[in-house]
Amino acid sequence: QVQLVESGGGLVQPGGSLRLSCAASERIFIFNDMAWYRQAPGKERELVARITQSGSRTYADSVQGRFTISGDMAKNTMYLQMNSLKPEDTAVYYCNAVRVFPTTSYWGQGTQVTVSS
Repeated sequence: QVQLVESGGGLVQPGGSLRLSCAASERIFIFNDMAWYRQAPGKERELVARITQSGSRTYADSVQGRFTISGDMAKNTMYLQMNSLKPEDTAVYYCNAVRVFPTTSYWGQGTQVTVSS
């Protein structure tokens, strides 16, 4: 019943910025963690950024200092602000939410981000 819908992807030049959104069909306070993952062609899915219910945030080394993850409980939406984008950031970005009880993981359908000149 829980649905996650990503938006905000697109084509951007190197050095540019994009802001991804993940809208949840349920109040996001029910999730222990929410995160952004990405998967480039021919590569495994990797964790990009994670935010806990308490607001603690972590980032992959490759995006540290360039990306910012945040959540807005009033709007039931999680965001990923991406600055100083590089071609290697090109991937499908997925929203993920984890509920501890019962133990459940939810995924969005993904949104394409392409960084190219």
